[in-house]
Amino acid sequence: MAIDPQKALGARIPGGEARWTKDQVILYHLGIGAGVPATDPRELTYTYEKSLKVIPSFGVIPVFGSLGGIAAVPGLAGEFNFALLLHGEQDLELKKTIPVEGKVTSAGKVVGVYDKGKAALVILEVESKDESGDVLFVNRFSLFLRGAGGFGGESGPKAGNEAPTRKPDFEVESKTLPQQALLYRLSGDKNPLHADPSISKIGGFDVPILHGLCSYGVVCKAVVDAALEGATEKVARYQARFAGVVFPGETIVTSMWKEGNQILVSAKTKERNTPVITNAAVTLRS
Repeated sequence: MAIDPQKALGARIPGGEARWTKDQVILYHLGIGAGVPATDPRELTYTYEKSLKVIPSFGVIPVFGSLGGIAAVPGLAGEFNFALLLHGEQDLELKKTIPVEGKVTSAGKVVGVYDKGKAALVILEVESKDESGDVLFVNRFSLFLRGAGGFGGESGPKAGNEAPTRKPDFEVESKTLPQQALLYRLSGDKNPLHADPSISKIGGFDVPILHGLCSYGVVCKAVVDAALEGATEKVARYQARFAGVVFPGETIVTSMWKEGNQILVSAKTKERNTPVITNAAVTLRS
């Protein structure tokens, strides 16, 4: 038996409804490092309901539960080990500015299945509509199913959004908390890899690691703050490739380059000088 891309392509993924309140938005913001310094006027727009706005990367939160649907997809079900799944890339399109309180109805499907040799690459697309019926945002999750490759077929598109070799236009250091993963998991990702040392050791890490989507949010905030001066509404799309892990307490260094209507982005750990996010870009709303 092996993965059957013909059966998997186009298969539907359960979506359902999701609601959020201002408190959930603030909790997410705290989970990606907002609120330092606590009384800074710009930080208060992320942590205080009086003038609250939403960091665009929050768009991954209402649909995160859809990922579990991959286990039941025809052509994939029973053909991979869920414990060996890695989140490879995230692509978030924002059709409108995310409101501080809202409700979406989401529907997902498999839009890509590629053979990477030792792994399969599966792309899930989840479209979320607001209460007026308009598309609010679209998420594309690129998932590596380790040990499930070798079934034949295309290897997938090449990575884009290469960072320039010139000096960055902006650079931001974001210090994470030792308990950052414990805080971020309250937004919905309860994978014990990020909390339980006995589980993280099974995954090959001496201590729990930070969620990839937490790093994704930290980097998004750095771009909004430094390159967009806090204008969250300017973000139309945010694409990123997960290139390495962050241990809670480390510092994420985000580098940014202005290129036309995009801001190209890369991020690394300050302490180990290892990549965290590569081939990333924020596309600006025209």
